[in-house]
Amino acid sequence: MKKIPVVLAAAGLAAALLGCTGRSENARPESTTLYIYNWTYYTPASVIEKFEKEYGVRVIYDEFDSNEAMYAKLQSGASGYDIVFPSQDFVSIMIKQNMFEKIDKSKLFNLGNISPQVLERTTFDPDMEYSVPYFWGAAGIAVNTARVPEFERSWSIFGRDDLRGKMTMLDDMREVMGDALVHLGYSVNSKNPAEVAAAYDLVNNVWKPNLVKFDAEAPGKGFATGDFWVIQGYVEMVYEEISEEQKKNTVFFIPPEGGPGYIDYMCILKGARNIDLAHKFIDFIHRPEIYAEFCDAFGFPATANPKAAALKQEEPLYPADSLLGMELKYDLGEALEMYNTAWENIKVGY
Repeated sequence: MKKIPVVLAAAGLAAALLGCTGRSENARPESTTLYIYNWTYYTPASVIEKFEKEYGVRVIYDEFDSNEAMYAKLQSGASGYDIVFPSQDFVSIMIKQNMFEKIDKSKLFNLGNISPQVLERTTFDPDMEYSVPYFWGAAGIAVNTARVPEFERSWSIFGRDDLRGKMTMLDDMREVMGDALVHLGYSVNSKNPAEVAAAYDLVNNVWKPNLVKFDAEAPGKGFATGDFWVIQGYVEMVYEEISEEQKKNTVFFIPPEGGPGYIDYMCILKGARNIDLAHKFIDFIHRPEIYAEFCDAFGFPATANPKAAALKQEEPLYPADSLLGMELKYDLGEALEMYNTAWENIKVGY
């Protein structure tokens, strides 16, 4: 979810070269450097800079574009990161696999600012032993209204063959399959083979023929250039790319019928070298004024920290209550193989 400025992207490259494959002898002392592995488009430079200044430290920021990519990299042996930001289904998997340090809540003074609505959804770690909520959100649909003046606020828009060749959906199995399941009246976490088969049929035979591609890396760029008129994506990946003039002809919505939602968490990786500094960063994020700054930077509602809502300077690009009908994705266990098979078949030719 999430573009960062060039200065942080360069820092991410440094992390890839130094922090995660063995650091150079000239690297900054461990106690004054925090290594973060986070989504693209997800932490504004101003927040990072304030943290660095207040604590006299440096943040090295590396990024990923999907939970699967993050997980695969860590499983392959990448090390050196202190904090990672997975979504709920991967948090639960990674807890079971003992991939996180325990959170020392005695070092966190802003946990009381976290939304009860978010905490009640954190059923896999209700006491925040291993994870602290960062943001509650959902993918939606962006429409270029200059090109598509009339449309239904529904996932069914991807079935419009008059828009063939002008639409993309995320390269994300659980998102796309979840959209189809919900559109058909099922749960995004369905383990029913008939329901998963029906979702596969909808995606593969109705939606896919109208798509240019499945794209999780840069759909906002194609939307900004006018190559795509309708995209599934996250609000920040769209609005970080388009101009002020283009925003006048852009509508972003989360379909009222529902769909997959997510809560991303801050977790300290097992073996982290900067555990104390990691706790400081987690606590820093949940200061209301800092959380408000984070949300304003990307047009987010203050979903995980209600106290920040009163401090926001910008109107969110979608209302917080549009998330109430969204269903979180959870670990599917053995049923995941059904989804993998369906997705592999869908992706043939893409």
